[in-house]
Amino acid sequence: MTLDVVILAAGQGTRMRSKTPKVLHKLAGRPLVRHVVDTAAGLENARLHVVVGHGGETVREALSNATGPGRQLGFCEQAEQKGTGHAVAQALDGLGDGKVLVLYGDVPLIQARTLETLLDGVDDTHMALLTVTLDDPTGYGRIVRNDKDAVVAIVEQKDADAGQRAIRECNTGIMAMTAERLRRWLPELSSENAQGEYYLTDVIAMAAADGIEVKATQPSSPVEVEGINDRRQLAALERAYQRRQAERLMTAGVSLADPARFDLRGDVTVGRDIQIDVNVILEGQVTLEDDVVIGPNCVIKDSILRRGAVVKANSHLEGAEMGEGSDCGPFARLRPGTRLGARAHVGNFVETKNAILSDGVKAGHLSYLGDTEIGRDTNIGAGTITCNYDGANKHRTRIGEAVFIGSNSSLVAPVTIGNGATIAAGSTITREVKDDELAIGRSRQVVKQGWQRPVKMPKS
Repeated sequence: MTLDVVILAAGQGTRMRSKTPKVLHKLAGRPLVRHVVDTAAGLENARLHVVVGHGGETVREALSNATGPGRQLGFCEQAEQKGTGHAVAQALDGLGDGKVLVLYGDVPLIQARTLETLLDGVDDTHMALLTVTLDDPTGYGRIVRNDKDAVVAIVEQKDADAGQRAIRECNTGIMAMTAERLRRWLPELSSENAQGEYYLTDVIAMAAADGIEVKATQPSSPVEVEGINDRRQLAALERAYQRRQAERLMTAGVSLADPARFDLRGDVTVGRDIQIDVNVILEGQVTLEDDVVIGPNCVIKDSILRRGAVVKANSHLEGAEMGEGSDCGPFARLRPGTRLGARAHVGNFVETKNAILSDGVKAGHLSYLGDTEIGRDTNIGAGTITCNYDGANKHRTRIGEAVFIGSNSSLVAPVTIGNGATIAAGSTITREVKDDELAIGRSRQVVKQGWQRPVKMPKS
């Protein structure tokens, strides 16, 4: 049976007090609606329909890269905000003849296994509803059951009487039914209620009247179905999401110094016996092999850390690869295109970009290494700069094996330095240095005897 997933993402979200559509506010570095789309796309045979309204073009653009092999994602527009029932109706023309699942773009933590259980309850004589039991149900629609404990209706808070408001089983809004039933029920919705809107929840009473049994299931945790209406709720769900990621990583063999001070804003592949200190942020696609150690206050994005690599405090890595047993930091910055070989060392206040440092290379202090290839066992002295930019174009610096670059040297690209060469400290190198040569590129030192320092003139 086919599956159509309708994701409601048309609301403005006025309580966010933002020009950005609510569903585009980010949780763990991704828009809220992207979390929902990614989860829904993992369901078998799912075709996705995103209902947009306020900021619709921006939402479309944000989801433009959400498609991929096997993913079908389309958009429909709710020009007027007339309620959830009206929103779902905008997708009717694109639905197939199988099951329909309704999700919300501001409920980002819903889990695929919860949705799979929900969908298992749908057939020609059954629809499914996700409910949640809360200690404080204020603001939620209440689930009304008959004397046989069957779900017969949902009453919104503003329309509920005192007895109904005492009910603790609440509507999450997430439901599933056959497309045939949905096509029949939606045209029958009425806006005669306190909000003057077409409530999707009214289809529950219609199902009961038609003899369609409503199967109610609940998520493993209430946090799965929490929606976001303001920035406080967004912050609370951010922490809930990060707690979930921290627990998953610790189960996989990662030691976190403080799970409450760790953020994952992407996907990470981990080995065993990994140690991560406080305030570490992992973004994008990150791979951490066995025995990796990451110090405090580090940001690592789209990078690979091979076995035994060590990242010391306050270092930033993006698009970099660290070889086995290599280390960087503290306060190192490895920019895109950086590749460190085995046992390579990049020290404090060293910045690299498009730089290949082969096995055993050492760059200990205060250097910029851009657009360069450095052979194995070369030593880069403090203050070394590869001058790779001429004001219009980038050029490469090629440094051979077992080279010694003295401190405070400037290597003006394009330039090549041969194996075993030595660059004297304070040199500016503009021409090729061949194997085993010593290059000195300094101004001549001048010393004047008897020189008198200037003195301050008395004030007039």
